[in-house]
Amino acid sequence: MSIKPVKVALIGSGNISYTYLNTLCNGGFNIIDVVGCSDIIPERSKARAELFGIRQMTNEEILNDPEIEIVINTTQLWNHEAVTRQILEAGKNAYSEKAMGHNYPGAKANYDLAKAKGLRFGCAPDCYMGSAFQTARKLLDDGAIGKPLVAHAMCYRGYNAHCAPDYPADPMAGSAGTTITYDMAGYYLNILINMLGPVNRVSGYTRFYEDNVYENPRHPDYKQPVKTEVEGIRRGDSLLLGALEFENGVYGSLTLCSEGFFPETPRMEILGTHGILTMPDPNYFGGWDNQVYITRVGNAVDGKNEVFRVPFTHGFSDTDPKIPPLSGKREPCHNSWRGLAVVDMAYAIRRGRPHRSSAELALHTVEILDCIEKSCKDNKVYTLQSRPERPAPLAPGYFGAVAETALDT
Repeated sequence: MSIKPVKVALIGSGNISYTYLNTLCNGGFNIIDVVGCSDIIPERSKARAELFGIRQMTNEEILNDPEIEIVINTTQLWNHEAVTRQILEAGKNAYSEKAMGHNYPGAKANYDLAKAKGLRFGCAPDCYMGSAFQTARKLLDDGAIGKPLVAHAMCYRGYNAHCAPDYPADPMAGSAGTTITYDMAGYYLNILINMLGPVNRVSGYTRFYEDNVYENPRHPDYKQPVKTEVEGIRRGDSLLLGALEFENGVYGSLTLCSEGFFPETPRMEILGTHGILTMPDPNYFGGWDNQVYITRVGNAVDGKNEVFRVPFTHGFSDTDPKIPPLSGKREPCHNSWRGLAVVDMAYAIRRGRPHRSSAELALHTVEILDCIEKSCKDNKVYTLQSRPERPAPLAPGYFGAVAETALDT
């Protein structure tokens, strides 16, 4: 029996909109019908609409169209809260680019609004649905490393994009919610929660480096000390070290630092009683040097550990990064499957089941960061109030065109 496609539209036709539209328009998903896109700069939405064969629309047209059921918010991070509120107030199901909001109170307000209106609310990142991390999930659930005990997640990079000479001087860059903590934490935390379930308690440290200066020659304050406030909003922290106690008893660490160097150094691993599960950079879906490895502990005879690369058990690996984007210019993450969670949400709407990238999962991520920041300031350990369900695993063994079947479960 055929299933009625879900009509979808996108607000915010900037950089990351390319990979969303490419996934949803060209990914072969029969459940999705992309209607159109909008942007505060009409030239950008016009270019996207022409590239993907959809309508150029205004925000008002999208929000007032009674047939559109899901609206994707790919605006800049500090606009996520306000735009998502508009989507929900219009009676539409919302899916936001990460993070859910640039602070916990704003994220919680939209969470409550969605609940009050009976609407679905989802949020990126959805890389945990890719081949690498679904394979890792299956290995863990199958007992490949025994009982999990400790998890480590780290993103270490040189990150001053707002200072780099080849970037425009964005006046909001560096404000709270726009730095590495909110920008990158979701990737690592969503992987950990997919693997281990929700976090119970957190503590930790965060820091903003007051001695930095603006290094972008385009910036009006070039070579001056970085301000402690950006347009009335406090600076975001560029270093976070968090201690995580998962509900299942596993202890974890989360390190996010943007004061470092290139190339980026990502780390993701879970250590168990019988081995170590090493996962790739959570910014990717898998493949092209982003693989999964198992380290099996040495036996009593020779004591030597063995490392095995594990073939993917699931579909949705990144595509060949050497194949250029359809636009013919640089498009961030152009070869990824970002937007898979929108497909999952569409199936969830039609099947009447929960969607995997739930509002609870997104709120949990923001609350973890908020409580780590408060822990540093208050010298306390915080127990989290949010308790998301561990996202349901995708069915293994589906590749190519039939891979959509894995999302219809």
